[in-house]
Amino acid sequence: MRGLDMGMSDEEEAVYEDLNNLKKLLKAAEESKVVLIGDIMMDCYIHGYANNLNSRAPVPVLRETMREEDVGAAAHVGRGLNSMGLKSHLFGVVGDDRAGINILELLDAEGVTTNGIAIIEGRTTTVKTRLLATRESLVSDEQLLLRWDVEDDNPVPQEASLSLYDQAIDEIDSADVLILSDYGQGVVNDAGAERIISMARKNNVPIIADPKLTGLHRTHGVNWILFQSQGLELMRRRLGVSTGSEAAANLIETHNWDHLVVLSGEAGVTIYSRDEEVVHAPCTLDDLRQMIGLIDAAAVAIAVAISKKLSVQNTALLANAACECILGANRTDSFVLSRDDLIDRIGEMSWNLQVSKR
Repeated sequence: MRGLDMGMSDEEEAVYEDLNNLKKLLKAAEESKVVLIGDIMMDCYIHGYANNLNSRAPVPVLRETMREEDVGAAAHVGRGLNSMGLKSHLFGVVGDDRAGINILELLDAEGVTTNGIAIIEGRTTTVKTRLLATRESLVSDEQLLLRWDVEDDNPVPQEASLSLYDQAIDEIDSADVLILSDYGQGVVNDAGAERIISMARKNNVPIIADPKLTGLHRTHGVNWILFQSQGLELMRRRLGVSTGSEAAANLIETHNWDHLVVLSGEAGVTIYSRDEEVVHAPCTLDDLRQMIGLIDAAAVAIAVAISKKLSVQNTALLANAACECILGANRTDSFVLSRDDLIDRIGEMSWNLQVSKR
């Protein structure tokens, strides 16, 4: 027995085999169609050194060394889907400002379909700016110093919203997956979500949603829901139950979900299911650097898992590997999940499992 030769338990051998099979599956090209609707924004990263405190207030002074811009939220998911070999059809809105135009240009350059993105006259495109700092005299990873947001508080105009959902719904009958990416900026609204979820269910199209906790009522009937562990803990308190498992079961029953995927950083990924046992994939990283793009990466991984018809167990392994790609990233261009990075990470996980048993 190979597992016996390597000193693995039966469970470890099964994980080892699953990881190797995942690598093979990911290398096989498969252009599944994903309809993606949600909020679109720009992420700006300002890097620099924080060597001193301000003389008039106890705050760090950042000396800027580099500035980067990249697409965020649903656009971030769209980039990840395309990188994984899936065909994303992205629907959302941007303003007619510099940030909105830059988002469209960046997506076009990477081959992400932008025909479904509406440009709203007079609207301010959401921009999230992060200041990332380190000490010049120290060899260390950057830390998030500050984030500030520029966003439009006005709802998406009704005419634009109706048109957006009309276009997205027209694509559903030929889609393999639907993703709703709700960052609370107004694209995912009550009426639109109900329409598109109903159409997806009618056409047996699996649905993934990354909801705001205040928007769970818009997710009734969704197949795959994404939470971070803090979100599940908050819902546990609201529901007045003792454990996260109880909260998950309650939420799944209340909202008619099939699966609740909980991302816990250093604790890994847990999937609670309506009709299956709870599945957990532990994080294998020793050094967690950051969490920007974590849920986006998990959404991409689950879309891949659906397209490959993976089991819940293997979906957990894939989502966990995707999260590790993000958690271990030390460059902003690694905050987007890519197929090469994911294959490499799965290979490292498999190798580490094998080496640890020699």
